[in-house]
Amino acid sequence: MFKKILLAVALALPLSGMAQKFGVVDIESVFQAMPESAAMRAELEETSKKYEDEYQKLSEEVNKLFADFQTIQNDPNTPDAIKERRINEIQERQAKVEQFRNTAMQNIQRLQEQLTMPIQTKLTDAVKSVGAEGGFTFILPNEQALLLYKGNDVVDITPQVRAKLGLK
Repeated sequence: MFKKILLAVALALPLSGMAQKFGVVDIESVFQAMPESAAMRAELEETSKKYEDEYQKLSEEVNKLFADFQTIQNDPNTPDAIKERRINEIQERQAKVEQFRNTAMQNIQRLQEQLTMPIQTKLTDAVKSVGAEGGFTFILPNEQALLLYKGNDVVDITPQVRAKLGLK
């Protein structure tokens, strides 16, 4: 009895492997082709430009303070207390500029994550839908397709995903 069960399992294993259907999809190209991605990039560029402009203004203010300081630095009639106050003012402004830069970078990153999430969800739903319609066991990004055993048939479902999303 045990030998019959073992024989049945031994015969079923290769057949179950043959029933698996593998697909790959070029996630990056589909993501880039989505109109939502273009809108996201435009919004990110616009926001980045605003932060860059403000950062440039703040940097120019620090540079002006430094240039003013250089003119009084060599003046023997300027008291040391005034020179020290100017140095402290420059250092404080530089710290504020750096803090602004760090905050701006965090805000841009947060905005990118917020804008990307719905696009990724829409893309994931399209891949799942194509996978279900095509009866795929696994769907992997193109980069991971090399992990598949070469004897398996692997189908590129990128065109179907593009069609599901209404892309050319």
